[in-house]
Amino acid sequence: MTESPVPGTTAAVTVIVPALNEANTIGEVVDRLLALPINAQIIVVNDGSTDATPDILAQYGDRITVLHNDRPTGKGSAIRKAVPYATGTVTIIQDADLEYAPEQIPNLIQPILDGNESVVYGSRFHRGLPKDMALPNKIVNVLLALSVRTLFRAPMTDEATCYKAFRTEILQKMELECKRFEFCPEVTAKALRMGYRIVERPIEYTPRTKAAGKKIRWTDAPEAFVTLFKYRKWSPTSTDKHP
Repeated sequence: MTESPVPGTTAAVTVIVPALNEANTIGEVVDRLLALPINAQIIVVNDGSTDATPDILAQYGDRITVLHNDRPTGKGSAIRKAVPYATGTVTIIQDADLEYAPEQIPNLIQPILDGNESVVYGSRFHRGLPKDMALPNKIVNVLLALSVRTLFRAPMTDEATCYKAFRTEILQKMELECKRFEFCPEVTAKALRMGYRIVERPIEYTPRTKAAGKKIRWTDAPEAFVTLFKYRKWSPTSTDKHP
């Protein structure tokens, strides 16, 4: 484990896993990430967990990088903490639960590794809205995608997906400010304002219930909409724009 960015052999992909009290699933998530048929750097941010999450992560030794926060700081802050450590050609976010199957990552990042794309999102809605997703969440997701299409004139079906993959250098140039779940609209807005198109690829998704530990709520939606609006005219430096 390390607490400072260190140079090393470039991996194909850096997987950032923010984790808060995910003892029931974090071990399986890490095991499945380690089993992927690709050279992966796995960075788990223990965001102030009070359960067995830190003890489980410690068992992996130097096979993964673990960063620790003394108290919960939010998903966005946890991701921001990990971004400077990323050495992979591609960086993708993996939630610490099992709503998203890690085995889907290679297919999502391949267009970037091939040099054909720079930003790829995994869309949960290629077959319509998941039947097990709560109705308020469905409505919010539809409205968020519509907001991206309206504010940025960019096609989008799933703005709030966890699976967002970037060429690492793009993510590291964004100067992220997010603290909580506004990570999603911030990176979406900034990627588009930098001149990159966001390509969507279909993924499978198994919604987790509030009782099972799901943390985001439909009540987080206002902040997401405000964030999209806030960054709709954000201007990257000329060197950070897509040529």
